[in-house]
Amino acid sequence: MITVLLVDDHPVVRAGVAGMLASAEDITIVGEAGDAAEAVTQVRHRRPDVVLMDLRLPGADGVDATSRIRTESPQTRVVVLTTYETDADILRAVEAGAAGYLLKDVARADLIAAVRTAARGGTVLAPSVATRLLHQVRRPTRGTLSAREVEVLRLVGRGLSNAEIGRELHISEATVKTHLLRTFNKLDVSDRTAAVTTAMAAGLL
Repeated sequence: MITVLLVDDHPVVRAGVAGMLASAEDITIVGEAGDAAEAVTQVRHRRPDVVLMDLRLPGADGVDATSRIRTESPQTRVVVLTTYETDADILRAVEAGAAGYLLKDVARADLIAAVRTAARGGTVLAPSVATRLLHQVRRPTRGTLSAREVEVLRLVGRGLSNAEIGRELHISEATVKTHLLRTFNKLDVSDRTAAVTTAMAAGLL
């Protein structure tokens, strides 16, 4: 069962999102929060698999809450769910450790799929968000990453661990780590989520 925390300052919005997820038998809502501080407290006590996070919240914003949650509960995946898609908002959310960025007009099936993907460790982006990132991040050319580095990063995007990637590609876990370190350097990022997000935006995955 995938546990989800809903964070939005509008109760009607939270109810609507909960209703969209209700048809998924493998997803359950374990809590709701109306501001950033409450969101962090709820995560601390409930340790949900996924947090659906609005950006505009009373007090600290959703980006600040995302950063705190990722620090206190690294296993919890935060997916931004908002009406805002400015370049600055998107980049700040990704840099804070968000595993995805969706807009509130997302279809029910896409939202459910996104929660499942995030829970598995994958990355989810609304198409328009991916397009904006494409124009904002420093884009490497396709030749920048080797075929093996692309393979490894694609499996990272599916949520596989280094050990699982090694078994999938029949290489050692140490080799997987080496490929990832080289990829981070080439994409100018410091973690797996940012690497996948940047590569997706650049059309490498």
